[in-house]
Amino acid sequence: MNNSFITVAAAIPAVKVADCDYNIEQIIAQVTEAEEKGVEIIVFPELCVTGYTCQDLFRQSTLLENVELSVVRLLGHMRKMNVIAIIGVPVIVGDLLLNCAAVIQKGSILAMIPKTYLPNYNEFYEKRWFASLQDLRETQIRYAGNKITITPEPLLVRTSENVLFGVEICEDVWAPAPPSNRLALSGADLIFNLSASDELVGKHDYLKGLLAQQSARTITGYIYSGSGFGESTQDVVYGGNAMIYENGVLLEEADRFSLEPQMMIGQIDIERLRSERRTNSTYVNAQRGNNAIIVDALPTDSIPFTLIRKIDPHPFIPASSDMQRSCEEIINIQSCGLAKRVIHTNSKNLVVGISGGLDSTLALLICVNTFDMLHLDRKGIIGVTMPGFGTTDRTYQNALTLMKNLGITIKEINIAKAVNQHFEDIGHDPKIHDVTYENSQARERTQILMDLTNQIGGFVVGTGDLSELALGWATYNGDHMSMYGVNGSVPKTLIRYLVRYIAEYKMDEATKAVLLDIIDTPISPELIPGDEKGNINQKTEDLVGPYELHDFYLYYFLRFGFSPRKIFFLAQHAFKGMYDDATIKKWLSTFFRRFFNQQFKRSCLPDGPKVGSVSLSPRGDWRMPSDAISRLWLKECEEL
Repeated sequence: MNNSFITVAAAIPAVKVADCDYNIEQIIAQVTEAEEKGVEIIVFPELCVTGYTCQDLFRQSTLLENVELSVVRLLGHMRKMNVIAIIGVPVIVGDLLLNCAAVIQKGSILAMIPKTYLPNYNEFYEKRWFASLQDLRETQIRYAGNKITITPEPLLVRTSENVLFGVEICEDVWAPAPPSNRLALSGADLIFNLSASDELVGKHDYLKGLLAQQSARTITGYIYSGSGFGESTQDVVYGGNAMIYENGVLLEEADRFSLEPQMMIGQIDIERLRSERRTNSTYVNAQRGNNAIIVDALPTDSIPFTLIRKIDPHPFIPASSDMQRSCEEIINIQSCGLAKRVIHTNSKNLVVGISGGLDSTLALLICVNTFDMLHLDRKGIIGVTMPGFGTTDRTYQNALTLMKNLGITIKEINIAKAVNQHFEDIGHDPKIHDVTYENSQARERTQILMDLTNQIGGFVVGTGDLSELALGWATYNGDHMSMYGVNGSVPKTLIRYLVRYIAEYKMDEATKAVLLDIIDTPISPELIPGDEKGNINQKTEDLVGPYELHDFYLYYFLRFGFSPRKIFFLAQHAFKGMYDDATIKKWLSTFFRRFFNQQFKRSCLPDGPKVGSVSLSPRGDWRMPSDAISRLWLKECEEL
């Protein structure tokens, strides 16, 4: 395991029914391949040593004896291996025949886990041959040269790196109360399922939904291996399903109906799962009274590790296949939140400052959508453009054109005269373009918006976003403040996608063109005069770093509580070929320094709707003292 990632595999070997010698050779081949590829735990299908479809042959002593001899061969082959293999075998325990999962490592059987729920309907009549774990009393047996205790109690295996895993078999996960429920609540990080489920029209989609739901409900990595080509097709066909889930998300999936053996390898982030559990009070409460017997695996040698899992550089952005639905949902959340505030305050007017930048554009679009939902006249939205010392013609014209096209009330107030008067009042030289020069403009704009609201009634809609709040890139009591902040939990990277979605699907061609140009405009507060050609001279990402990096850092820091070292490791892989290590480290240090130093701004945020799993609202999602020290985090950044 490296950086809490454990490498697991779900194998589908070639199989010949009742040919134990052939089947164990196929299993040995895939175990060997798994060892060579750094797999730490590999699971095989149900009854893979015999084949699942032996039927009444399970009553034959010849078959059962050869199963044990085949397991002895596998144990001998694995004696010097690190990988843990989970295989399916029929095992005699006293007067019972059990459908078992044997957990094998370094030539030893660590555990033998019987199936709990036996199907006895349609084409499956397992109760004809097998007994259930529920029929079992704790018993010691000798099997393949190993002395093993088989128990009806929940049993977990703990790896040498303190990862706990449990096993259930096929039908178990279809039960109303799967064994994996109790295994997970007893501490299992991973659940392995050895299965033999036939293919029927529509069944595969149902199975995927079932496994995704079980993985999400138990907050586990769920690794499923189902029988494939080679099982008897007397009455049914087995498609060969191998799937790896992490907290409900499908990481890897085999090709169904393949005639060739397959092995799906995936990497599951144990720290991520445990972080989810710690913050989920419902899960914590459900753990009460759940315990399991724990069997320790054997120590392993150092296993070479290469991260093969794809790390999304833009974790806030919905998958392309889900983009349209997700964007629509986010817009509806923002709009419904604003609509409630409009109704509650009995407001007929909204005031919003329009700069021609991304944030104010999205805020305005949400205001328009909200008024349309409430069947209110768009003229009740007062868009205020307030050109100042750094306003460029591009943003100014885009602001005016957008407001005109959307049919709202336009108000233009140049702030230069008022700010110059303010400089004179406080004795500031306007030639000195320092923080006073910049913040005076931001606060003047907020004062104008607030006072206009007093004149006409209604309230000010804030435009600041989640990324700016994380970095403190907002003027305290300037753009930092409003009566309702619709973008407060929307990160900068996502805002770009939302505006593009609205442009593509909800606007006429003229408005679409304006929105696309706003998207292409460099992000800037425009508080410093432009260059000699009138272009933007103050680019935010040159000053604080790329927002796509900061949003990546923010997601993993807030969502899972990852350390700087872990975030750096993930960023190296996510942004490979885009940013070098030095750049990633530089802006990571900037992120933590600014995040800690700027908490005081987040401690007094206006209300605003939460749209995703990450938010910085001091009333719910993020509670942090403004005086917290960042030394530990920055020290770790320095050591990278």
